[in-house]
Amino acid sequence: MFILAISPGEGFQTPRWDRLARSGIDALMIREPDLEPRELLAVARWVRSRYPGLELWVNGRLDVALAAGCGLHVPEAHPFVPPGLAPLSRPVHDPAQVHGRSTARQLILSPIFPVPGKGPAWGPGRLHLVLHGLPPVSGRILALGGITAANAAWLKHPRLDGVALVRGLWNRPDPETAVAALRAAWKTPGRPPVRPRSTHP
Repeated sequence: MFILAISPGEGFQTPRWDRLARSGIDALMIREPDLEPRELLAVARWVRSRYPGLELWVNGRLDVALAAGCGLHVPEAHPFVPPGLAPLSRPVHDPAQVHGRSTARQLILSPIFPVPGKGPAWGPGRLHLVLHGLPPVSGRILALGGITAANAAWLKHPRLDGVALVRGLWNRPDPETAVAALRAAWKTPGRPPVRPRSTHP
């Protein structure tokens, strides 16, 4: 199970970021739209130097990704990025987007469970239908949106590599416990006894 932590856009505080980076996650995405490029680069270099084994992504700033030597997450409104400049991560809000983004290193499908302001949730059923019908892709596939240890097991599918979380990790005083619970849920055979509610049947 691959776990990506996406920063919540609340600035950089060393103790908080240290706790998250040490929690057992596999990758970290810096999504801090209020930081200037120089500040973003300083954060990226801090992560690189302090946690060299952690896969690192920067959201929406090609210049910072190139300077830091990390991956770039390309949001919907981002200008075209020529292939080969940096490893790319792409969002998928509509299954039809996958065909044009199949060469990305990482695809993030969302929102799976209800998240305020993020539109209708897919739900586990639709997620599985989408995964069944996906064309071949070159990178990993992650699910994002309202995911917790209580509902993660419903998402398991041979084509799903793991999950991405924002507040489910960053808002926890003990993100290490949350990460351990996610991994334990993912390994549990079968499904949880109560199916999570979804906006899709």
